[in-house]
Amino acid sequence: MNNASHLTSSIPAADMIPEITTLEPGCEIIHHYFPNLSTEQSKQLHQLGTLYATWNQRINLISRQDLPNLYLRHVLHALSIAKVIAFKPNTHILDVGTGGGFPGIPLAILFPETAFHLVDSIAKKIHAVQAIAESLHLPNVTTQVIRAETLPDKYDFILGRAVTQLDTFCRWMKDKVAQQSFNTLTNGILYLKGDEPIRITQAHDMYPLTKVIDHPFFATKQLVHIY
Repeated sequence: MNNASHLTSSIPAADMIPEITTLEPGCEIIHHYFPNLSTEQSKQLHQLGTLYATWNQRINLISRQDLPNLYLRHVLHALSIAKVIAFKPNTHILDVGTGGGFPGIPLAILFPETAFHLVDSIAKKIHAVQAIAESLHLPNVTTQVIRAETLPDKYDFILGRAVTQLDTFCRWMKDKVAQQSFNTLTNGILYLKGDEPIRITQAHDMYPLTKVIDHPFFATKQLVHIY
């Protein structure tokens, strides 16, 4: 279900954005870690720089001071999940508290046959994220203004990125995970976090991201898989 109001008139559609002749500043790091992108995926990832710069003039999707680090701290951080699991076609994923569309938007570019439902309780952020998804021509992305714990559906994986304390997040999402798994990881929560201690009783695995992305920014970053 898509409850977002469309604001695409205030931002150029994907086919109205000039052709990319050089890499967006910082985008080369994505190509370094993901060298086998299709032409369409490369174009979409390049367009993220323009889209977020434009939207950030209207709404604080990410910190304005952090905008020059968009590709490292937001896009690559989101895509680091793909270094742990490659989602199979027809996987259904919920991105909780998506904010500016992370990690959902970059992952939707990388996995066009996977369904991503991006939710947030802040309407203006969801409106912007929906417009960005439309500009990128991402039919596998839906958005909704809602508190995730009230959703009635179940998903193969639930994504979170610094949404709240992990034990609270697990409590919110305890009934939202589908039982039947068909990916390489068991269905569950995939949560991007720092190196602070976690206090959960559920079965989980920790993936230090510095093992898959050799950059100082990722030295304290981890992906937790709760199942």
